[in-house]
Amino acid sequence: MNYQLFQLINGAAGRADGVDDVMEFAATWLIYPIFVMAAGLVAAALRHRRVRPVFKLGVALVLAFTGATVLSHLNGEVRPFQSHPVHQLIPHDPGIALPSDHATAAFAVALGVYAFLSRRWGIALGVAALAVGFSRVWAGVHYPGDIAAAAIIAGLAVLSVVIGTRGLRTREQVA
Repeated sequence: MNYQLFQLINGAAGRADGVDDVMEFAATWLIYPIFVMAAGLVAAALRHRRVRPVFKLGVALVLAFTGATVLSHLNGEVRPFQSHPVHQLIPHDPGIALPSDHATAAFAVALGVYAFLSRRWGIALGVAALAVGFSRVWAGVHYPGDIAAAAIIAGLAVLSVVIGTRGLRTREQVA
């Protein structure tokens, strides 16, 4: 199923240069505006002395990247272009594909911003994260499952911080 979905998405690559250009940009460069926006939101929060939500975001990011690193060391799934004919639009070194680092970062930032800093900006960054993930499949460097795993890891990391800090808040109120 993962490969069939990959074929459906990546099979459309190479047919329209303008669409490919957008996908190449999203697959390669869109992560940077996501980081810049998140940094601006963090700076604004710190200006307003909202240290706790920024700390929570940082913890969620660390958990997401740790989870992604562990998963990448536990599996041997190589990139689509290493084992199948693909329309590869961007250069990429061979290696482990699961999970996508770009998608993990994009989803962790988006979900963390949504949970801890700004729901409106979290939604906007979530749309950008979806674009990053989809474009990585379109460009031929990831399977859809790599993107789904990244989103799940990011979601679990943010959820862990939300649940973990609720317990802390309850204990602080009792003390």
